[in-house]
Amino acid sequence: MDTNGVRLRVIEAGEPGAPVVVLAHGFPELAYSWRHQIPVLADAGYHVLAPDQRGYGGSSRPEAVEAYNIHELTADLVGLLDDVGAERAVWVGHDWGAIVLWNMPLLHPDRVAAVASVSVPPLPRPRKSPIQAWRKQFGENFFYILYFQEPGVADAELNGDPARTMRRMICGQSSLSNKATAPRMLAPGPEGFIDRIPEPDGLPNWISQDELDHYIDEFSRTGFTGALNWYRNFDRNWETTAELDGAMITVPCLFIGGTADPVLTFTPTDRAARVIAGPYQQVMVDGAGHWLQQERPDVVNETLLDFLKGVQW
Repeated sequence: MDTNGVRLRVIEAGEPGAPVVVLAHGFPELAYSWRHQIPVLADAGYHVLAPDQRGYGGSSRPEAVEAYNIHELTADLVGLLDDVGAERAVWVGHDWGAIVLWNMPLLHPDRVAAVASVSVPPLPRPRKSPIQAWRKQFGENFFYILYFQEPGVADAELNGDPARTMRRMICGQSSLSNKATAPRMLAPGPEGFIDRIPEPDGLPNWISQDELDHYIDEFSRTGFTGALNWYRNFDRNWETTAELDGAMITVPCLFIGGTADPVLTFTPTDRAARVIAGPYQQVMVDGAGHWLQQERPDVVNETLLDFLKGVQW
């Protein structure tokens, strides 16, 4: 699908003309990460669009770092609605996809019926640049987002062995919230990001080898640079959205989080009232980690379907 100057590979399901639900994946994932939600939402009567976002999978991978700023990322998704002739959609995002979608009702309010987020809760606009804030917060300690900032460094590590990268990130994630392992993720030192994640002892019960191989095959072909470039726009996004300071989201919103998700250690869930003025629901899934829509698809599906019933398109 051509949109906003790029081509996105999109998984489409359901009847054209039905209410549209757009599923936006995170890092390092693909539209494939919504494989448990797509058929369920389509069977429930929704027109589902799940793109590989720019920089990922079968979609365009612009070379310039600035091509991955929040204005381009949101415009890509708006173009999906234009392509199918829909005025508004419910936007569902995970991880980085959630960050993009929390910006959607602020940058494109007329195209949003509701927002549902997985893993990343709504956060108010920072008072100063995010990178500056994280450097002050973490000091000499390691923090993966700061490590991702220098072009070429994390790229070389992650691209060096995509199978190892995906196996540790997807299957070793639970160890990141383990009290014995967590300090290793923050400790100063020359280790890269993947080296800090212990080698998993087999696959978790929610992903098969064939499913993991799908990710490995795609990232072996594309590399990780496009995906990492999203992180290199944190400050650019902050600088170019000054007009959103104090802006509030008024459409219905949902947040689904896992109590064992390490991302929630630096994205607190108690600030929604500072950015959301409309109806807001928060659902925490006990014991679930970061890859929530894959780990606990039944809970996520049930929660989304219940939320969608109350949306006015």
